[in-house]
Amino acid sequence: MPAKKKTTKKTTGKTKKMENLTQAHGKVEEFEPSTLEQIWGSDGLDTYTTLKEGEYLEQLNGMAKVDMQAHATKVGLIPIDNMDILKQRLVKQFKSHVAAYRRPVTLTKNDPKMTKELRNILGEGK
Repeated sequence: MPAKKKTTKKTTGKTKKMENLTQAHGKVEEFEPSTLEQIWGSDGLDTYTTLKEGEYLEQLNGMAKVDMQAHATKVGLIPIDNMDILKQRLVKQFKSHVAAYRRPVTLTKNDPKMTKELRNILGEGK
């Protein structure tokens, strides 16, 4: 008895890869300026060429020791000989830089429904 032929499915080019998909969270992303440079129009790309951590890590991985030390000096860090520690410090500095440029808008609302008694109770810890 001959073996059955197996048929294989042909995939079309219409299927999307997972890395090409994006997810929406439904929130409006607005950022408020937190430094004078931002008010004057700086977008934060003068020190770093990107504000995405993945791209910055790729740049660091592609740098030689001398290049990484020169970059640390440009950023304002003291260059050290240990590459791993220097890389950790650069990433930490990068994250703080991005956090300063991506500071969300703070909405301040006074809730009129709070009673005076409730405000006194909450204000005791000050």
